[in-house]
Amino acid sequence: MNTQDAFSSSYKQARAKFTEAAHARQLKVKSYIHPQLGRDGEELAIDVVMHGDAQADKLLIVSSACHGVEGYCGSGVQIYALHDTAFQAHCDANKISVLYLHALNPYGFSHIRRFTHENVDLNRNFQDFTKPLPSNPEYRAIHPLLLPKKWPPNWVNKTAIALHIARYGMKALQKAISGGQYEIADGLFYGGIAPTWSNLTLRQILQDHAQHAKQLAWIDLHTGLGEAGACERAFAGPASERVAAARAQMWWGNAGATPLTFIGDENSVSSPLTGLMWQVAYDECPQAEITSLAMEFGTQPLLMVLEALRAEQWLTNHPETAPDKAQAIKQQLRDAFYVDTDDWKEKIAAQGMQALYQAFSS
Repeated sequence: MNTQDAFSSSYKQARAKFTEAAHARQLKVKSYIHPQLGRDGEELAIDVVMHGDAQADKLLIVSSACHGVEGYCGSGVQIYALHDTAFQAHCDANKISVLYLHALNPYGFSHIRRFTHENVDLNRNFQDFTKPLPSNPEYRAIHPLLLPKKWPPNWVNKTAIALHIARYGMKALQKAISGGQYEIADGLFYGGIAPTWSNLTLRQILQDHAQHAKQLAWIDLHTGLGEAGACERAFAGPASERVAAARAQMWWGNAGATPLTFIGDENSVSSPLTGLMWQVAYDECPQAEITSLAMEFGTQPLLMVLEALRAEQWLTNHPETAPDKAQAIKQQLRDAFYVDTDDWKEKIAAQGMQALYQAFSS
């Protein structure tokens, strides 16, 4: 398949390409329908496709669009993989079944949002909501600066942000914003106060399709942090799982060429985070040996990405915004998480497929 053809210009097109690729392989598509409609009035769903024996001991999960707009990238990798006959043959020869989860947050993908229809960051939503939720006073302190009453920000706001960075550092600002917060429902990186639709549906999917796996590998595809086209590979599991981390390093570290980080480590492009999605695998698949990888593909400089997120959240909080301004903000967010160039797409497809081949490698 031509690499460019695997990527799409909208959720609607991506879903069509994904289902067409599955049907071309004579694979069934099971759709978990979202309660709301898409940007163009289209049906939304998490679409699930299984390649291989549903009872196989080895199961590789490949998921996209945990963060809605990041689905432009992840969907492209999934579609490319479904068209890759060599990859299918590799999985068959090694008795690996592949479970493709297309668009974990279909609302965000369609509406060009990072967050769900509940305004929740899905990858901060996997908490035990019967217990006190984490506190983020650093976010609370800067929330008024991040989402001013008018957009774009005036020079006073820009100066205040610059002074905050000068005083505390860029890493501290990133941690305060992206670490997750559970108090301000119309703010950034809100983790929610209950499981979202996507959280509950993902659990149901794992109950439906992953209960026979004895070895479970999971590759979750993300964008937005790091140099454009570069990829950070991060172990997606608790730091205490040293055996699993070592196994992930053996599979995906390329003998040191692509060493794995731990999410939030000093050397990681990500800040320390809370309520991460990897927890669901341990909750719903206790019978399996779990090894998970988060792939983070770079797009734009961090400040540009944060600016786009601020703008889009401001827009969500101000639905009365003029259509031309709203469209410009949505395009700004799309550009922050998806680089629509042939070179970028080729890098993403090549690195994504390499990681898929490496799952369960010795």
